[in-house]
Amino acid sequence: METKTQITVETTVNVPVQKVWEVWTNPHHIMKWNNASEDWHTPAAENDLRVGGSFKSTMAAKDGSASFDFGGTYSKVEQHKHIAYTLDDGRQVHVEFADHGAKTKITETFDAENANPIELQRSGWQAIMTNFKKYTESLPKTEKLKFEIQINAPVELVYKNMIDDAHYRTWTAAFNPGSHYQGSWQKGSKILFLGPDKNGNMGGMVARIEENIPNQFISIEHLGIVNAGQEITSGQEVEDWAGAHENYTFKSHNNGTLLTVEMDSSDEFKSMFETIWPKALKTLKDICEK
Repeated sequence: METKTQITVETTVNVPVQKVWEVWTNPHHIMKWNNASEDWHTPAAENDLRVGGSFKSTMAAKDGSASFDFGGTYSKVEQHKHIAYTLDDGRQVHVEFADHGAKTKITETFDAENANPIELQRSGWQAIMTNFKKYTESLPKTEKLKFEIQINAPVELVYKNMIDDAHYRTWTAAFNPGSHYQGSWQKGSKILFLGPDKNGNMGGMVARIEENIPNQFISIEHLGIVNAGQEITSGQEVEDWAGAHENYTFKSHNNGTLLTVEMDSSDEFKSMFETIWPKALKTLKDICEK
């Protein structure tokens, strides 16, 4: 039996593992760092991060002279620790994430292919990993904020009232009078979270419902912003938000519901969220306990 040659590349990123994992696996970010040199880029990426799920990144020369798809199927996904997958050509890849607090060490081991020299393959994969480190460390610093409230009402009612159009407008008015959404809460759907500014111009967030398990869990992935009615999902002005998550967990607790909200926030908005979220959740609690 022929023994496959394996190649290992690694780097240490000065960012906590939660953010490293997010940037490594989120298509929005993958398109920004997945290139070995400045004359190549990744114009499209998709990722179904689960065992049996597939991924694909289109890697192309910026001058249009060459393009190919890099894809495979996941065989192991251990959040914040380990990813394993089989490439479309049958080669195996393992990625280890070692949590060192404010730093994360990434070790990637892959089966070599036969078309190119070992050192060329090693240098190419290492260049991409180095680019990942540079990009990830350049992102605005964020932290996970957490808010909880006990609501004396069944989980089913809390879940329903939180996303029902009329009730949503009421409890989110704490953030901005006139707050509302356009779109669907169904998994995979695009949704806009909107509100008028002082001049009546509509602004807010462009997002996607990453997960929705009724009466249990909702995960929202922010994709960009709405400015004066225009959706903006690329460019410097959306970097603070694109790829950020807002998660809601509903649990039966003490004959009622424990609602937990976790969200990514930059330092710029932290104090605002810490002031407004408790008010908004108190309003939702009042609605559900009537």
